[in-house]
Amino acid sequence: MTQCYCGSGRDFETCCQPILEASQTAGTAEALMRARYSAFVIQQPEFLHESLHPDHRKDHDVAATRRWAMNSQWLDLEIVEVKGGGIDDKEGTVEFIASYKERDLLRKHHELSHFSKSDGLWYFVDGELVLPKTEVRDTPKVGRNDPCPCGSGKKYKKCCGR
Repeated sequence: MTQCYCGSGRDFETCCQPILEASQTAGTAEALMRARYSAFVIQQPEFLHESLHPDHRKDHDVAATRRWAMNSQWLDLEIVEVKGGGIDDKEGTVEFIASYKERDLLRKHHELSHFSKSDGLWYFVDGELVLPKTEVRDTPKVGRNDPCPCGSGKKYKKCCGR
């Protein structure tokens, strides 16, 4: 048995594979999100197209999606937060971070995805990138040539700033 690519801890054969093969529907927005990630891993861009809300399919480039899937090594899916998207819901959001390597560079795709249920089926509607949070410091930043805050008397670059 192969562990599912989506990181659920379940076997692929009982987790995402039935959804990808259309022998089972995704019961929740999160289940569809996990299956969509697995589709990238096993290079099934057609599933990504079919699970896209019908109103948004005309703009979807299956060939570009296939290239992205094939030219990337998919490493990990982290579900950050799920709002709504349950069995009895009509809408939901899933915030996730997908880690992958592309041209030997480690990348993280952080997205807030929107899902909608129509005629009993969950669809991906759209997503927005989540930008990194701005870091606000409590104290001024220590410059390389400033005295080290540890009290050693050395310059920061020669002490704790190495």
